Amino acid sequence: MSTYHNYRLSFMVGIMISISAAGQNGPGAQIPPGGPAAQLTVGGPAAPGETAPTRLDQYIQEAFSANQGLQQQAFQLDKSLAALDEAKSLFLPNVSLQGSYNAAGGGRAVDIPVGDLLNGVYTTLNQLTSTHAFPHLENQSFLLNPNNFYDAHIHTTLPLVNAELYYNRKIKQASISGQQAAVNVYKRELVNHIKAAYFQYYQSEQAIAIYGAALELVKENIRVNQSMLNNGVRNSTALTRSLAEQERTLAEQRQAMNNALNAKAYFNFLLNRPGTDSIELDTTLFFRPEAFDTSGVGVSSREELTQWRSMENVSGLNLHMEKSYLIPQLSTFLDLGSQGEGVIDNKTTYYFFGVTLSWNIFAGGQHTYKAREANADLQSAQAGYEETARQLQLELEQAYHDYNTAVDLYHSAEAQLHFAQKYFTDQSKAYREGQLLYVELLDAQNQLTNARLQLAQAYASVQIARAQLERDLATYPINKKS
Repeated sequence: MSTYHNYRLSFMVGIMISISAAGQNGPGAQIPPGGPAAQLTVGGPAAPGETAPTRLDQYIQEAFSANQGLQQQAFQLDKSLAALDEAKSLFLPNVSLQGSYNAAGGGRAVDIPVGDLLNGVYTTLNQLTSTHAFPHLENQSFLLNPNNFYDAHIHTTLPLVNAELYYNRKIKQASISGQQAAVNVYKRELVNHIKAAYFQYYQSEQAIAIYGAALELVKENIRVNQSMLNNGVRNSTALTRSLAEQERTLAEQRQAMNNALNAKAYFNFLLNRPGTDSIELDTTLFFRPEAFDTSGVGVSSREELTQWRSMENVSGLNLHMEKSYLIPQLSTFLDLGSQGEGVIDNKTTYYFFGVTLSWNIFAGGQHTYKAREANADLQSAQAGYEETARQLQLELEQAYHDYNTAVDLYHSAEAQLHFAQKYFTDQSKAYREGQLLYVELLDAQNQLTNARLQLAQAYASVQIARAQLERDLATYPINKKS
């Protein structure tokens, strides 16, 4: 009996040493108590220079520079800016060089009987003057198609009054704010996904460490049970159960490793990096799990509403443009050039100037119908704005609820870990005194491991819910520089 109690004492000493080592790697030790970033803010970004960017902020800036989806949105913004420049250029003079050369032979002709008309008169005049001053003329024939004829000139046009061009420029300008808002919406979604992937990777790494600590306990169990079996103190039941527990824990640890690899690959995908690149975890940037007051905040700063406002402005301007057919269009033109047959001299140069007026009086009601279509688009944009505002407000309220619930679950997990630790300590004492079976001690050990896993998961859930709340409040400074 004395030998048996010596083995129990040795077994418990090994367990307590392993628990101490596991506590250093458990989630409770790595969860920061607070710090400069421990409070959830809903106002604007901090003034430049107040706080240095965290490692996660640096990752986000890397994603802003490298994420291909964001680059596509930026290309669309560049396209909108180019469209605005194009609309502005329509108000400038349009200058072009135009020229033509014609060579012809045969075809229709115009016969002019010059000889028949003048030769009789010329003959009489020669007789009266006793001279031959008036020659004999032949009838003439001219081709309708000009032969060896050129025309080269610089053609300049300039719109003076054109309401369609005016509203077209205003529409392109209003579209830019919508496209910029679309870029910012994508940025905020990207920030949310990056933070969620970051915290999921943290949770997976914590799970790996927790299972590692559990394996150390199992290995100590196997060593002690094997020693007891070799010395005939106990049978092989406890050893077999320890070996089975080792395999189960190893399988769960491999699953946690797989989850960590997937989380790492997704995080690197968002940053457009190789999937195996390492991720630096910085727990000092994590937020303390604290409940948050939902009063006094709204969704007025959401870029989605800016997009709808932009669509509303575009639709309103389009309506005005369709009604602008009542305003006449006035433009001017000027041609400077030369035209003639074969040669260029002071007799072939010319200028041609004019003013053009166009006023659409009747078009079968086409503009009226188009104006009705534009008015329907305007009303649709207004209704879309109201619906989106209500939807965003609902999402914000749900995010508040999810965050506060995550905080409650975290505190509950803290309490469960405390009770699991106390339960394991009590069971260990009972086992040491010979009042407990090994399988009951193993159950207490598993409860302690599960409590640590739940706390790590609850802590990561708080961070993810906080990131979603930050997304719904649109408070992350997406335009700050790292």
